[in-house]
Amino acid sequence: MSDERNTGPVLIDLEGDAPASPSDAPPVPEPDSAPTLPEGRAMATAAALAARRPSRLARWFWGLFAALLTTLASVAAWQFAMNLIASVPLLGYAVSALLIAFLAVVLAIMVKEIAALARLGAVDALHRAADLALADDDLKGAHAVVAKLTALYAGRDDTRWGRERLKDRAPEIFDAQGVLGLAETELLGPLDIAARREVEAAARQVATVTAFIPLALADVAAALGANIRMIRRIAEIYGGRSGTLGSWRLVRAVMSHLVATGAVAVGDDMLEPILGGGLLGKLSRRFGEGLVNGALTARVGVAAIEVCRPLPFKASKRPTARSIVRTALAGLVRSEA
Repeated sequence: MSDERNTGPVLIDLEGDAPASPSDAPPVPEPDSAPTLPEGRAMATAAALAARRPSRLARWFWGLFAALLTTLASVAAWQFAMNLIASVPLLGYAVSALLIAFLAVVLAIMVKEIAALARLGAVDALHRAADLALADDDLKGAHAVVAKLTALYAGRDDTRWGRERLKDRAPEIFDAQGVLGLAETELLGPLDIAARREVEAAARQVATVTAFIPLALADVAAALGANIRMIRRIAEIYGGRSGTLGSWRLVRAVMSHLVATGAVAVGDDMLEPILGGGLLGKLSRRFGEGLVNGALTARVGVAAIEVCRPLPFKASKRPTARSIVRTALAGLVRSEA
């Protein structure tokens, strides 16, 4: 007997109300009409990396690792040279001379780094002494600061005219604020202009590079490298002449200050001089990120000027990140438009 199967339609009874019609379906969510504003992640990441201080255990690890590696390399080089002298004297003495020359170069680099750190310390000491003389209205202390400042810039052609004017006019002033104000105007005025130009150039470079490099780590590396070069150049302009260790110390000091004060965040208010209110979100994502990174670089540059400058801003006007952004990035906005 063959099985009989029901091949007709099957009615499934659903509990509850009848099925909803297409008109009752929920609307498709619209995309967010207010896009996320660029955050300058490349500069924020670079600042966090530069400001991050390794733990004490990590410092001990790397210090001991470097000492052990140096010791092993020295012992191996010494044994290699002695064995070579024993087997082939002429070649062994030549290799020994090369090792001695290498050690002499390393020693010269160490001396240069120590001298650079000492020069940065001298600039910091001048800044503290100027603050103290201004707070106490100490005329004698102000003249001592001016004398050290003049010695710091002795031999530099860009300060020769200012040093001569300062030497002629300083004895006529009888208050600390006036003496230091004259030194600030005559000696540091041209240096402030040069430092501002460095900041503007770095802001343009970071804005351009991070706007056109799509790789995440590449734009962070480019922003960090540009900011390190900018801070080093600013230190050199004001007489710091920082070496490798000194440059890294300055970078960490500047970035730590920015991270601690929350200055690594930027919005429409920073870019308003060149964009107008509320236009940041209307730009392309990459171009907006570039502008924000450039604005943050300007903020880093202003902080670097304040750190590296041997005198506080009193008689001269302190540069602002907004004014630097207006000068440095306006051309980029016009080219995008």
